[in-house]
Amino acid sequence: MAANKIVRFGPVALTTTLTTNILNPGTTTGGVGMPSTSTNLYFVIRHIRIVNVTAAPVTFTLCIGATGATASSSNSLMGFGSSVAANSYAEWYGMIRLDVADFLVGGAGTTTALTLIGEGELGVT
Repeated sequence: MAANKIVRFGPVALTTTLTTNILNPGTTTGGVGMPSTSTNLYFVIRHIRIVNVTAAPVTFTLCIGATGATASSSNSLMGFGSSVAANSYAEWYGMIRLDVADFLVGGAGTTTALTLIGEGELGVT
């Protein structure tokens, strides 16, 4: 039986700061009698939807990297300056793991024009 918990994240209104931290797993500090091997959490992202709530196309960038970093298109998850049509959405399906040193970062070309929601799994290492 799988030990991961199904989770959802968002909704998050994307801002024009392309280096905004959107998602990052934490650690399992604290507690009593915790196994020494269970120290960190991880996310397995399975689906992301970015919805354009305006009547004009808007671009977005979504990357995986260090905190507050959108270094290049090489770490792009879903788009790097990609456009979402007016009153439409862009979707990503897959399976990618984020560990405690990994951050999902990104933003939009117009503040609060795009909303991000997603689903995945939360696990313990």
